[in-house]
Parts: sequence; C-alpha cells; structure tokens
Amino acid sequence: MTSNSIPREKIPWYPTVIEEQCNGCQACFRFCQHGVYLWDEKNDVAKVDLPFNCIVGCSGCQSLCPGNAIFFPEIDAINKVIRKLREG
Repeated sequence: MTSNSIPREKIPWYPTVIEEQCNGCQACFRFCQHGVYLWDEKNDVAKVDLPFNCIVGCSGCQSLCPGNAIFFPEIDAINKVIRKLREG
C-alpha cells in the first residue's frame, strides 16, 4: 500500500483515541509493538504518542478496543493520498 519513496510522515494513517470512551483496559497499548501508544497513568487512558510509528493499513488495535475508542481514517482516503503522492 505504501512505497519506500514516500516519507511515512506524509501518509496520515494513525489511530485517534476518544479518551471519553477509553475504559482503561490497555489492550491497544499492549497490542502495538511499534510504540504508537503511551499509557497516561494519571488519567488511565491510552494516548497516541508516536503516530507515524503506526504501520500503514494496520488497525488491529481498533478491533481489540471494547470501548470503541479507537478510530482510523478511511482506507480509501489514504489510498487516494498515496496515489497522489506517487504522482508527484
């Protein structure tokens, strides 16, 4: 889906956490092996710390979230961005 010729920071694929819906289960934090999340112990919620560490197209954390607190952009919109970037 992505190309080595496109800098990762130009592809807006990363999660958004709706903190009010986060139930503090830490499923996303434990799942992500790329360090996208940090755990805010004070508020007992996940926060996106390193968004561009997220692998383009991966949304595994979203399906694990029992509070439906994690959202990603529409994949069709991201594919459109990638196509446009490849065209230059």
